Amino acid sequence: MLGLKRRVRVETERMTLRLPEHGDWRQWSELREASAEFLVKWEPVWSNDHLTRRAFTNRVYWAQRAEAQGTALPLLLIRRADQQLLGALTLDNIRRGPSQTGTLGYWIGAPFARQGYMREAILALIHHAFTRLDLSRLEAACLPENTASRGVLESCGFKYEGVAQSYLQINGRWRNHVLYANLRGDRRGRTDVG
Repeated sequence: MLGLKRRVRVETERMTLRLPEHGDWRQWSELREASAEFLVKWEPVWSNDHLTRRAFTNRVYWAQRAEAQGTALPLLLIRRADQQLLGALTLDNIRRGPSQTGTLGYWIGAPFARQGYMREAILALIHHAFTRLDLSRLEAACLPENTASRGVLESCGFKYEGVAQSYLQINGRWRNHVLYANLRGDRRGRTDVG
């Protein structure tokens, strides 16, 4: 049928990665609120309406537009066993032409951290980005002291590339970030710098 597009779904061993839907608001807002103390040191300052239904509705519409336009792929991590929302990851700032690049961002709810969910999700998204989206390079950045994030990126094949000064405002302050990249067909070998 014309006008109908198959919704993006990426399956992993334990999860379905999919676009946010309006019905996800309550689980999303409850998980974000319960995980606020865990997340605040790694994220930009939340707006006053961050957890509201209206803000989430705007997020859903943005996700639909961005995916349709091919500029971003914002996905929620849904555990198949019980339909529990675990976190999210977004392949954003997708650039085509000679670049064929996207930037990865992610968060996991505090109760689900360090259980391998994000690694599983990132590996699936890497495969999807390289095989289905035909991207050549994935980039990611995190705070230097975020050892969990650095560890998950490195375990997923991302390699350290350097430091970006005052890269993002995190928790109200401009912060340096370490930069990582994962290349399709990467032959660089392991990097221990950084």
